[in-house]
Amino acid sequence: MLLTDPHTTTAHQAVLTFPSQEVSVPGSRHFTEDQLRRWGVAEDERDSAVLVVDELAANAVQHGHADLTVSLALEENLLVITVTDSGPEVTHEDPRSEMPADEHGRGTWIVEFLALWTEIHDSDEGRQARVGIHVTAAA
Repeated sequence: MLLTDPHTTTAHQAVLTFPSQEVSVPGSRHFTEDQLRRWGVAEDERDSAVLVVDELAANAVQHGHADLTVSLALEENLLVITVTDSGPEVTHEDPRSEMPADEHGRGTWIVEFLALWTEIHDSDEGRQARVGIHVTAAA
């Protein structure tokens, strides 16, 4: 896995940046899973958070810019997931463009269902998606 920046971790915050490629999506999932396990987040809540990261990272890779950053912040029972794509715009082929509409586009619904709140911020430099999820952490 190629990283543009090494990940940094503090007690309740972790950040990892990837080049925006298909490998970024599974890398984002593994990063999230590992970090939330270290923080003692319950398995079912961890699974929900990983699903949210998966959906946000897949959208960022498909529609975004050169770099993909995943940021996790845990404070008490609130996990804030931020996925940002930044840098020069990248054109990707959309393999789902020929799929029927009911076969894609569910990711936003899944994220909204699992989240307490969502925020999307667009700019010329990229997009930032922030999601808050209730979790129970042991630490």
